Amino acid sequence: MGGADVPVVVGLDNGGTSNNATVLTVDGRFLVDGLVENPSEVRAGPAAAIEALARAFDGVLALTGVPRTAVRAVGLDTPGPASATGVISSRGSTNFSQPAWRGYDVRTALERRLGLPVLYHNDGNAAALYAHHAHFGAEAMRRSSVSAIVGTGLGGGVVEAGRVVAGAAGMAGELGHVHIPLTGLLAPDQPVPTCACGFAGDAESVASLTAIGRNLLPYWLGRFPDHPLAVEPPERAAKLVRGYGERGDALAREVFTQQAMALGRLFTVAANFTDPHAYFVGGGVVEAAPEFRDWFLATVREHTVLREEQAASATFALVPERDMAGARGVAIAALEALRAGPAPRPVVAG
Repeated sequence: MGGADVPVVVGLDNGGTSNNATVLTVDGRFLVDGLVENPSEVRAGPAAAIEALARAFDGVLALTGVPRTAVRAVGLDTPGPASATGVISSRGSTNFSQPAWRGYDVRTALERRLGLPVLYHNDGNAAALYAHHAHFGAEAMRRSSVSAIVGTGLGGGVVEAGRVVAGAAGMAGELGHVHIPLTGLLAPDQPVPTCACGFAGDAESVASLTAIGRNLLPYWLGRFPDHPLAVEPPERAAKLVRGYGERGDALAREVFTQQAMALGRLFTVAANFTDPHAYFVGGGVVEAAPEFRDWFLATVREHTVLREEQAASATFALVPERDMAGARGVAIAALEALRAGPAPRPVVAG
């Protein structure tokens, strides 16, 4: 476990229902091997949520035996949309729906509560950063990658030279809202899919859990009217599709083929903008049985169009340890910022 003579950073991953926490030593060792969770209290409002994060901080230190005086910085991630400095969108979000959350500076609030420098990322960027460092190891700071995280929406991140590309407003890497070509992806007479953001034909409108319920299942159930999912409520049916896909069900494979094609087309766009060393796929869609997971990743690869020179060096892989990736990613970011700065101080990142 920890020790008073070993400086550390703490990573806090905030979610809609739970917080997860980890501890990383300054020499790069994680002191936590699994989930360390507590209720996130986000639905009770900002004050309760900040206290819940403080409990997560105290709890992981107690678990690892690390004294508070050994902590040099804290990494925090939350779902977006939020600014590069951790200010929740003025419109709120799915997880931060109460009016009190709109425009709330969650990073600064936690920094004041803990009395420690806090670095912020959104959860997609945090998972992307962990995937990058876990995959490349000692070469991470000399490599680039793009990650797509398929969940309720489609998150992700762009990593260049081992660091997340934040952008001017902190909104770089919003891969779900990149428009993709739909010709050849949609079946005959299939309506153009729409996204909750208001776009039509962006990547999230196909590759997300929301897209399954909103856009894909209604069409494919019309082609498979006797399918068992036809009698399920739409939200429940969307969550059940993956299980059918793991068993080779024809309707489910049609749905997930379209999702994999969408990610392939998204990565094709990324290849022409960033030309990364690696492409990572994460989220519930690949937290599945090995055959399905391998089939899905291979289908993504098949539909990613790369030049010969790119294909020779590009890697396609899964985001590892998805449940822990957020906390570990922001811990890595906090450690890198600590190493780069002249002294512990409030730090922000996108």
